[in-house]
Amino acid sequence: MSRIPALDPATATGKAKDLLAAVAAKFGATPNLFKVAARSPASLEALIGLSGALGGGALPAKIRESLAIAVAEVNGCDYCLSAHSLIGKGAGLSDADISQARSGRATDGKAEAALAFARAVVASRGKVSDGDLSQARQAGLGDGDIVEIVAHVAMNIFTNYLNNVAETEIDFPVVRSGAPRAA
Repeated sequence: MSRIPALDPATATGKAKDLLAAVAAKFGATPNLFKVAARSPASLEALIGLSGALGGGALPAKIRESLAIAVAEVNGCDYCLSAHSLIGKGAGLSDADISQARSGRATDGKAEAALAFARAVVASRGKVSDGDLSQARQAGLGDGDIVEIVAHVAMNIFTNYLNNVAETEIDFPVVRSGAPRAA
């Protein structure tokens, strides 16, 4: 059971009700993450806004989902790992791609550089080395890509931490962080 109860959209009022209705309209359902975030309508609004803005960014969906998977694995967030493993398949990631993303790897060099940089951002709490930046740039990531990767890391840290604090009930096929996986 979640330590921060999910807000039932049927009983929500005001801004929370409107935001949850927008989530349901976009996704066809209301994942528990959004129901928990709705306990603070300002937080839910921020999450929806950042997610929407980054969804229209320069990084392709496969890289965005790989970033979410990699960050969730590092942060031990089973909710986000479960959600983005399923969403990643919808974005075209194979089971092998998902497994690789969990380890910060990818078959595409630019995608792998994005994952390596994201993991470095998480591990260093943003204090990446000049070498980390140099490697990202040498792999073809521009400054805009780097800024966007940092934004994805920040958004995913928010959702990872919220779900870890709340122990949000997983409403996707469950994937556990740290679990053995096929390579």
